[in-house]
Amino acid sequence: MSGSAASPGHLARRFFGALWPGGPGASDEAWVRQWLLPGEVALWTRLSGPDRRHAVGVARRTAARRGGEEAAGRAVLAAALLHDVGKLAARLGTGRRVLATVAGRGTDREQALVWSNAGGLRRRVGLYLRHGELGADMLALAGSDPLTVTWAREHHLPADQWTLDADVALALAAADDD
Repeated sequence: MSGSAASPGHLARRFFGALWPGGPGASDEAWVRQWLLPGEVALWTRLSGPDRRHAVGVARRTAARRGGEEAAGRAVLAAALLHDVGKLAARLGTGRRVLATVAGRGTDREQALVWSNAGGLRRRVGLYLRHGELGADMLALAGSDPLTVTWAREHHLPADQWTLDADVALALAAADDD
């Protein structure tokens, strides 16, 4: 959507990274699980391998920006790991995600909502474009910390619309390169 324009470099890295199907290594998976609540782990395991690899990178970069894992804290690392969990609702593969991203350029929230209430591919594209709010709802149901829920909801909004502490939000955004 219009407030969620990722950089071309970020989009290219995500696309080519998605072509490699495997998930993170065993040590990264173990690291992730120490930061997530049981309900969050259930969501994490449903993410694709490329999405989990991306999320581990975002979480590790966030930790580095915040002065280490303990300084970042569990809720912030969970936010980094699960910010894109709402993409599960769309059930789109890599090629259709590219289509959804292109369709989302210049599309507002209202149009995405209309599409998500339609049928077929249009519905799935609409759900993909609404992944922030859908992911926030999923995380709230999983018992996530309000910070984690909020970042999922706001991570594609313009910075002037973020409600999180500015230092936390900036670290998360910079680590994601969106």
